Amino acid sequence: MSTAPRTTRLFTASTLSGAAMLAAALDTGCFGPADRRVLVVCDTAAVPEAAPALDVMPGFERLRGRFDDVVSWNETIAPFHPSGWSPRLDDVPLWERHLRLAWGLGDDEVELAVESIEAGPAMAVTGIFAGAPVDVYANGLMGYGPTRDRLDPLTGTRVRRLLHLDLVPGLKPLLLTEFGVESVVVKTEGFLKVIGELAAAPAVLPSVEAPALLLGQHLSAPGLLSTSEEEEEEELHLRMVRGAVALGHTRLVFTPHPTAPVRWSRVMEAEAERLGAELTVLGPGTPWAPVPAEVLYERMRPALVVGCFSTALLTASAFYGLPVARVGTELLLERLSPYENGDRIPVTLVDALLPELGDRAAVEAQRPADGAEREVAALVAAVGFAMRPRLHPGLRPAAERYLSTRLTPVTWRYFKRRRLTSLGLPGGVPARLSFLSRSAAVRRAVRRARSLRWAAGR
Repeated sequence: MSTAPRTTRLFTASTLSGAAMLAAALDTGCFGPADRRVLVVCDTAAVPEAAPALDVMPGFERLRGRFDDVVSWNETIAPFHPSGWSPRLDDVPLWERHLRLAWGLGDDEVELAVESIEAGPAMAVTGIFAGAPVDVYANGLMGYGPTRDRLDPLTGTRVRRLLHLDLVPGLKPLLLTEFGVESVVVKTEGFLKVIGELAAAPAVLPSVEAPALLLGQHLSAPGLLSTSEEEEEEELHLRMVRGAVALGHTRLVFTPHPTAPVRWSRVMEAEAERLGAELTVLGPGTPWAPVPAEVLYERMRPALVVGCFSTALLTASAFYGLPVARVGTELLLERLSPYENGDRIPVTLVDALLPELGDRAAVEAQRPADGAEREVAALVAAVGFAMRPRLHPGLRPAAERYLSTRLTPVTWRYFKRRRLTSLGLPGGVPARLSFLSRSAAVRRAVRRARSLRWAAGR
C-alpha cells in the first residue's frame, strides 16, 4: 500500500521583519498544513560576517517555535555571496541533491515561500527546486509596484499567491499580476501580535519617552543616489533633525542604516546639540540592540516618526496611528534612474500619502497638503504602466485617463516627459515636435541656459 509523500515547506527570510510576517501568516492560517516547516535564514548584507544574522537577534526565539528547523543559506552555499549567486543550469540537479542531503529533505515534496523573487537568494532557491509550487510574500511597499525584472515564465507560472501587509488599505499590489497571481492580505492584527511578542523579548534599548524617531536610509549604497552625492544625502539626514526640532521635539532617536557612514550619526548629534535637543543613536557601534522599527513603536511610542521612503513610515501610520513625516522624496523622484527603478513606487506612495516634514500644518493634520492620497490607486496604475508598459499593457487606458486629467505642478514629479513621449502618453512632447529632443542645436542651447542659471545662482 503506497503512502503519500511527506511535505516540507521552506520559508526564506533575510530580515527579522520578514520572519515576523511569516510568523503572522502562519498564525492567521495563510498556509495550510505541512509535515515539516523549515526557515531558511539568508543574510544578504554586503559583508554578512559583519552583521548579526536574524536568528541571533533579540526576539527571534519568540518566533522560533513556528518552525521545525532553522538552517543557514549562507553556510550552505559558502563561499558564494547570497545576493548575487545562482547555480548554473547544468549544476541545478547537483545543488538540489546537496540541499536535500544538507537539510534532511530526503524525497519530501517541497513547497516554497520566498521574498523578492526577482533577486537572490529567492531566485536561486526557486531555480534549484524547479518543480516546487511557490508563494511570495512582500512585507514592503515594493509589492505595490510592477515586477522589477521580467521573470522566466517557468518560474512566474509556479507562483500561486502574493502575501502582503495591508500598508495602503484598499490598494491592490501590481507585483506578479502579469501571471494572474492572487494577492492575499496578512491580517494586521496577526502581524501586530507577533511584533508584540518581539517587543516583549528582553532587549537593551534606551529609556527615551515619546521621542521623534528618525529612520535612516543609505540611499547612495544601492545606487539611488550616486556616491558623489553623499554630502547631499548627509544633508537629508540633517533636515530630519532640524525639521523635528522645528516642530518642538527635543528628544530624538536615530536608527541609521547598517551600511551608512558613522560620520552621519556624529554630524547629526552635533546638529541636535546645537539646536538644544538630545539625539540618541541606535544600531552598530552603540550599546543598543538592533530591532525592527515596529518594536520601537511598541516600546517607545514615538511622538513623531520621520523618514525618507521606509516601509516603516506606513506601518507607523496605518498600523500604530503614529504621526509621521517624510523628507527627501522629491529629490529621489527626480534622481531615480532608470525610470523603471523598483523603488519608484515606494517613493511615490510615501510622497503622495504622507506630509512633508517642513510643512507644519500638513504634519499636524497628518495629510498631504495637496490631497494626492485621494487618487493613489489611479496614480500607482499610471506610474506602474509607465514603468513596465510591456508587462501591463492593460493599464494604458488608466494611465491615459490619469495623465489627461490629473497632471499638475505637484503630480508632474511622478513622471518624466521623455518617458511619456516615448510611450505616446498625454503629457509627452507631441509627435510633430519630437525632432526638438534630437536637435543638437537645441541641446546646446539648453546646456548653455542651464550653465547660465547655475552661474547666476552662485
